[in-house]
Amino acid sequence: MLFNSYIFIFAFLPITFFIYFYLNKKHLTEAAKGFLVFASLFFYSWWNIAYLPLILGSMLFNYIIGESLGKSQEHQKVGKRTLLTIGIVANIALLGYFKYADFLIENFNLVAGTKIPLLHLALPLAISFFTFQQIAYLVDSYRGETKEYDFLRYALFVTFFPQLIAGPIVHHKEMIPQFAKTRNKLKNYHNISMGLFIFSIGLFKKVVIADTFAVWATKGFDVAKELNFVEAWVTSLSYTFQLYFDFSGYTDMAIGAALLFNIKLPINFNSPYKAVSIQDFWHRWHITLSRFLRDYIYIPLGGNRKGEIHTYRNLFATFLIGGIWHGAGWTFIFWGALHGGAIVIHRMWQKLGIRMHTLLAWFITFNFVNIAWVFFRAKEWDDALKVLHGMFDIGAFKQVWNMQYTYIILGFILVLGFKNSYEVIMQKRYMRYALFLGSFLFFFALLQLTNIMLQDNKVSEFLYFNF
Repeated sequence: MLFNSYIFIFAFLPITFFIYFYLNKKHLTEAAKGFLVFASLFFYSWWNIAYLPLILGSMLFNYIIGESLGKSQEHQKVGKRTLLTIGIVANIALLGYFKYADFLIENFNLVAGTKIPLLHLALPLAISFFTFQQIAYLVDSYRGETKEYDFLRYALFVTFFPQLIAGPIVHHKEMIPQFAKTRNKLKNYHNISMGLFIFSIGLFKKVVIADTFAVWATKGFDVAKELNFVEAWVTSLSYTFQLYFDFSGYTDMAIGAALLFNIKLPINFNSPYKAVSIQDFWHRWHITLSRFLRDYIYIPLGGNRKGEIHTYRNLFATFLIGGIWHGAGWTFIFWGALHGGAIVIHRMWQKLGIRMHTLLAWFITFNFVNIAWVFFRAKEWDDALKVLHGMFDIGAFKQVWNMQYTYIILGFILVLGFKNSYEVIMQKRYMRYALFLGSFLFFFALLQLTNIMLQDNKVSEFLYFNF
């Protein structure tokens, strides 16, 4: 079930909303929580019910380990460090089996000359997100930062449908206390209006903007045999804007849907294409993933506590792991290595104390990010090299359709010249226009969605469903 589908917008979301608050109104608090878990699991199972035992087993396993880690040392037969290691290894093994098994087999066959058959495993939906979320919970339990939760509350923390599939990656302390607040069990019309407004912005981003850029990105990466200079830049920029509006659109819809239930999810995007350094970019892009990588990989590796050389190593390793998390392929690994190398160079540059003009800093940062996205998008090395060759082959210049120019210019205007969703809702003077603007965006997006359904008889998935 997709956020940008009729069945979610007009059936699942309103039905879940009204039943949840009806149960709370009748003071059936535990039943309301149980229903929301059931609804979230139903939402998750919509794609393939075969995934359901996997997420249920994962939740039960991590809950038991987390509860054991939260107990005092004298009540444990197994040491906390050993228990934490077992929990993390089991989670990574589960993720690795489904996500990386075929990649490892392919490369082993290539190196060893063997012919081990591939497993052809389907990637379970959201496994990367709920695995990272639960690893964070185990580490926090080991550190003594969690409280005793019953399984129902833990299940709600993991499965809450607005953020289940593609984040934001949330901490238990951000979510579980919100469900416990008495005032959050009553309908809040301010939150409802804000939620619908943000959801409408996200729907518009996905259906009207991202899916339009997707056509040109797909044509350049997957269809065209070769690209001239202009076509290659149109292709790369189309994907750069597609990815941003697709994922930030999903996040807006997640935040908006959660607000209907009086739950505030953390901000995940803060105008990342306005960044003036690669460090600034990662403070703005997929913020909750950056936070996870910092808190549970970079800092445990030693952070910046052991000198510059170790800091560079830790930074590079963190971004390399971030690349691997996104996908099982050498292009993702190379993308992570590019960002790891860039963040190391940025730190070295900072040590020199030389300041760069803001406009030049933005130009370098944006173009680095845009070029790196080529490897992120390409299905094979040859696809990436095809696009890059065209981008730097200035002699092969040819005009393309003006509509593509127009959309790319509009893309720059939107990401650079306008406030993002979070900034808009934080400034009250904009909210007097929220009803009008939200309604306009919602109905315009529905018209586009209807057009897509009439042509293709289906709506497009979000890009981060593949990760």
